[in-house]
Amino acid sequence: MSKAPRKVIVTCAVTGGIHTPSMSPHLPVTPEQIAQQAIEAAEAGASILHLHARNPEDGRPTQDPEAFLRFLPRIKQSTDAVLNLTTGGSPTMTVEERLQPAARLAPEVASLNMGSMNFALFPMLGRYDKFKHDWEPAYLEKTRDVVFRNTFKDIEYILETCSGNGTRFEFECYDTSHLYTLAHFRDRNLVQGPLFIQTVFGILGGIGTHPDDVSHMKRTADRLFGDDYVWSVLGAGRHQLPITTMAAAMGGNVRVGLEDSLWDGPGQLAQSNAAQVRRIRKVLEGLGLDVARPDEARAMLSLKGGDQVNF
Repeated sequence: MSKAPRKVIVTCAVTGGIHTPSMSPHLPVTPEQIAQQAIEAAEAGASILHLHARNPEDGRPTQDPEAFLRFLPRIKQSTDAVLNLTTGGSPTMTVEERLQPAARLAPEVASLNMGSMNFALFPMLGRYDKFKHDWEPAYLEKTRDVVFRNTFKDIEYILETCSGNGTRFEFECYDTSHLYTLAHFRDRNLVQGPLFIQTVFGILGGIGTHPDDVSHMKRTADRLFGDDYVWSVLGAGRHQLPITTMAAAMGGNVRVGLEDSLWDGPGQLAQSNAAQVRRIRKVLEGLGLDVARPDEARAMLSLKGGDQVNF
């Protein structure tokens, strides 16, 4: 008797702090756009929705919990997907500012960056002739001289603040050192398995996108965490589909979405988050894999359930 196909968790990162409104007319900015694109991504097969918020007037990233509450209830009422709130925000924010939504709203999952790093977005300046808002080029240029701060104290602060609300974390690891940092917190019993580890490839300042880089991160995680973690990957920009395809074939889970990449093929802007979910779903099914439903993702990650959040 043949075995049932392996279930793959598809995370969709709907919008975020990397791209600015001038880079794509399809990037969701308003609460209505974020909610609609998130719901469509879930309908396309995403079992987890990773969510940032933006100022609807100019598209600037914001961590004001009220901004999240303008779209979270609608998404929750319209889909059973796991809602994952960022604690990353943007590299220019303080950790206190970044943590506000997760601390107040107690989501099932929140992202948590596992180390300080150069997080360089300034090369994007050379790719665009015009910007809609004055803040956009200044925001990108600032990353030439900004360290995305995630110190041990910062990470402890996030873990301790959220320790009583049942939120689990998507541990975002941009290099092998971040895996060792996570192992440190595991050894101190500040985090417990199964650990949901999102390895990130292609951000300038982090690990690259060569297949050896993907294999090295996987080998390191296997050695540090054994079978007590759930591995997922994202590839930034044009690397999104090659990286996720490779990782899926290696036994991993995948993350796509307009936060990570604006593209749906060479030179072709993705018209929605759902378009990227549909594309990776075809890849997964072509590999003989099944997309996990939200309830299956909850079981795989030992989540508390969508009825245990504060929104």
